[in-house]
Amino acid sequence: MTVQALRRGRPEVLAELLDRYGRDMQAVAYLIVRDRAAAEDIVADSLLAALAHGRSLRDDDALRPWLLRIATNKALRYRQRAAHVVDLQVVEGAVAEPRGPTADDSLALWQAVRGLPPRMRAAIGLRYYLDLPVETVAEVLQVSPNTIKTQLKSALGHLRTALAELKHHDFDYVF
Repeated sequence: MTVQALRRGRPEVLAELLDRYGRDMQAVAYLIVRDRAAAEDIVADSLLAALAHGRSLRDDDALRPWLLRIATNKALRYRQRAAHVVDLQVVEGAVAEPRGPTADDSLALWQAVRGLPPRMRAAIGLRYYLDLPVETVAEVLQVSPNTIKTQLKSALGHLRTALAELKHHDFDYVF
């Protein structure tokens, strides 16, 4: 029903698309642009673009990758236009229950991912954050699966190097 409504250009389909796919679209956009408000705007723009071009969607099963491709392309274009960097700020005194990686590990990984080029960040986000198969990532980014495999291999190599360098530094502070 959703794909049919989208193909007919029915605005009421936007709420359903947002409920079903908005979170994934925003996650991909955020990984690329690193700005929550911009990622929300990108999702809204992407959904409007999907509504305007819904007739071009040929395969009903391709709806999710198609929406993710729209969001990814809009985020990459936004990133190209707005060449500003938003630094992650650490809130002192915030304590969370330790589970999995430590906050320092997560911060180090985030900083390493931030250092990747936007297309590599997009590939990493789609593959490992959204857990999409390589073929779907390739479809979303409109490149071959081999290109994605190469980008992922290169990105993981950069991340390993960056994280290894960080582990050699002493993060303990003496007061």
